[in-house]
Amino acid sequence: MTLLTRWDPFREFVTIQDRMNRLFRDSYGTETREGAEALTNTSFAPPVDVYEDEHNVTLKIEVPGIDEKDIDVRIENNTLTVHGERKFEKEEKEENYRRVERQYGSFTRTFTLPNTVDQDSVQANYDKGVLKVTLAKKAEAKPKQIKVNVGAGSSKTLEGKEPKSVGKAA
Repeated sequence: MTLLTRWDPFREFVTIQDRMNRLFRDSYGTETREGAEALTNTSFAPPVDVYEDEHNVTLKIEVPGIDEKDIDVRIENNTLTVHGERKFEKEEKEENYRRVERQYGSFTRTFTLPNTVDQDSVQANYDKGVLKVTLAKKAEAKPKQIKVNVGAGSSKTLEGKEPKSVGKAA
């Protein structure tokens, strides 16, 4: 099974910058309570899978640990926007943390919708940390099967299908 992962060079840059900041902070002993708080309040971009079939365009967004009330899904001007926030749980005192690797803070993901999407038929479901947004296609955008007759007196019949339209996600 082949797995494709979208590479985001800016996310790698931010990770390197965070590591360098942590290195300098640890080397010079300049970490303060505010510095520890800054580690937990960064913005992030949750991973998204986008797939399409003949009836729908579906997005699956990984947002574990985020309450559904902290997620906002909107469509405006042919753009789908998903905004949310993962809040830092203050179960333990912050100074007791030795490492914080999970990302916290707010995120916003936007996607340009193809013209084939019916913006009035959108469903969003949240289950087990995955937000699933289903965008139904317009009836005229769905593939149609066309029978093609070969020759005037021939009894052969060929069937052709229109190609699937491909939507772009930003």
